[in-house]
Amino acid sequence: MDLSNIRNIGISAHIDSGKTTLTERILYYTQRIDRMHEVRGRDGVGATMDSMELERERGITIASAATHVGWGSHHVNLIDTPGHVDFTIEVERALRVLDGAVLILCAVAGVQSQSITVDRQMRRYNVPRLAFVNKCDRFGANPMRVTRQLQEKLKHNAVMMQIPLGLEAEHEGVVDLVRMQACRFEGDNGERLVWGDVPASLQHEADARREILLDAASLYSDELAEAVLEGRETDVLIHEAVRRGVLLRELTPVFVGSAYKNKGVQLLMDAVVRYLPNPGEVENEALDLSGEDERTVTLSGDREHDLVALAFKLEDRPYGQLTYFRVYQGTLTRGDTVFNTRSGKKIRVGRLVRMHADEMEDIESAAAGDIVALFGADCSSGDTLTSGARVSMTSMHVPEPVVSLAVKPADTRAQARLAKALRRFSKEDPTFRVLSDADTGETLIRGMGELHLDVYLERIRREFGAEVVVGQPRVAYRETIGRRVAFDYTHKKQSGGAGQFARVSGYVEQVLGSDFDFESGVVGGNIPMQFIPSCEKGFRSALEEGPYAGFPVQGLRVVLEDGAYHRVDSSDTAFQTACRAAFRDAYGRARPMVLEPLMLVSAEGPGEFQGDMIGSLMQRRGIIVGTTEDNGFVRVDAHVPLAEMFGYATVLRSMTQGKANFTMEFARYSPAPENVAAELVQAYAAKRKGTM
Repeated sequence: MDLSNIRNIGISAHIDSGKTTLTERILYYTQRIDRMHEVRGRDGVGATMDSMELERERGITIASAATHVGWGSHHVNLIDTPGHVDFTIEVERALRVLDGAVLILCAVAGVQSQSITVDRQMRRYNVPRLAFVNKCDRFGANPMRVTRQLQEKLKHNAVMMQIPLGLEAEHEGVVDLVRMQACRFEGDNGERLVWGDVPASLQHEADARREILLDAASLYSDELAEAVLEGRETDVLIHEAVRRGVLLRELTPVFVGSAYKNKGVQLLMDAVVRYLPNPGEVENEALDLSGEDERTVTLSGDREHDLVALAFKLEDRPYGQLTYFRVYQGTLTRGDTVFNTRSGKKIRVGRLVRMHADEMEDIESAAAGDIVALFGADCSSGDTLTSGARVSMTSMHVPEPVVSLAVKPADTRAQARLAKALRRFSKEDPTFRVLSDADTGETLIRGMGELHLDVYLERIRREFGAEVVVGQPRVAYRETIGRRVAFDYTHKKQSGGAGQFARVSGYVEQVLGSDFDFESGVVGGNIPMQFIPSCEKGFRSALEEGPYAGFPVQGLRVVLEDGAYHRVDSSDTAFQTACRAAFRDAYGRARPMVLEPLMLVSAEGPGEFQGDMIGSLMQRRGIIVGTTEDNGFVRVDAHVPLAEMFGYATVLRSMTQGKANFTMEFARYSPAPENVAAELVQAYAAKRKGTM
């Protein structure tokens, strides 16, 4: 297929904004499915893209799902992503490989907390987007207010391309501001579009909104600007100008409708192929590994050039590993041999498939612009596959997990199954980590939140039949220092075997916004150059477990100023040992402190519960950073220590009669209160005493 007829798009939004419902309609109108099902439907089938049993039970999307549809002469690869912040890595890796996106907003709730997070992710990967204001059939719907929020809260140059034809129970269609006609969606499933004149009651507003649209679009087309002044603008000129603004990521067209009521979806798909870029219009870069400087090179997107593809998602299937990847350049054919630029290993292309949720369709080849999957590839998420070119795609942003749980098998039969499950999940999900506590021997799993870990524990029980015993949630605390101190340490060992000698001198200090910085100011050869990396390695190894409370140390700069060596007794081991001892000596004098993770908590609910929501967050040592009231609803944003947030979902539901919900994502680390730090220090001391 011609590259200009391909679109790679994602559907992203705040939780419960209608992403999966919209995708279900797209599948129906493109004839990928012959019957629509609902996320929480009474027939028990569930939406097509929610193929996991757990997703259908909970009514949420847990894993991103890929499909492909045809719209006119265009081929559209589509990824439906989760809305809950605990599964944010699914959004990250989808946006990393997509060329455009649809940002869905609720016509009642408007721009919500996760809308802001998703928008930030789109900006990180320079993804052009359209906005779709969904749920115009709901009580309190106001797409005009949501458009203002896009402008004010997300700083978008948002312009309405449509206005609703009726709202709430009277919502029956849209008024297209380019064609200046009203469109109603008739038939059992809204499949028949009926165009007509704009109702007289909406004519004034339609004219005013069209003027705003023309003013915004004219900035991207001199030809349209002249035509508007002369009163001869055409639909084609408007579409071309809007498209330029979208491709520059300077204009966000806003569309309206109700996916659940089957209104507005077909016109949104028209906009996807009309305004969002094809793969040839997006500049993709890779690092050239053939030189020492690893300069950036631009990929051509030519299907005749060397293959360059990025693996962005893994799934462990009964028949082997399924690797999702995006082809950026060249062509991949079944039977080819490709190279993993990270590991250097050869991979023979066996089975190539296109995905439709959990179903697979075998294909013979994939070319630049395609998003497909490959069986049996020995690679990890973020690896680059090439036909020989020494290049590597930049990896995606992976947030650090903040919650951990201790798990152990309930019996010996579950032991092997648990180990297999943990290996699989940690490979599939970069934010799911498995580690072992060196002191207690416990197996710890780490994730983005309670829901994240709860889902994996349930999958371990269901998919692997392993019953596990779960400990109390743990918080990912950190340590740092409060002041600058000098160190001067000499390591000597002369008894028994070869001697060891190393002297290091310098200082340590706190540095904000960095995990660890190392600088060497040694002059005159007092420490030979070959031992400088040994010094850095020694200091880094000392950061893994802080001497104060046993947590990893961050926010530290070590400056090595002087030292000494012995021609015979100095070695890599000696300098590493000296640096670790110097760090421990200086750390106790540097006013160490415990850092706790603060979460950005956004609680949303009816305005009548505002006082209760604020009070409940402040009781948890929360600092209120903002409140937003709109249309009878309120959102309270606060920075709250993660340690205080366990079980908050139950508390919030009970105090608001089940009408409020919240989202939570990591914000920053902050010094823990003295009483909290003292308890952690005492617990660490007792733990060390018990293992001695």
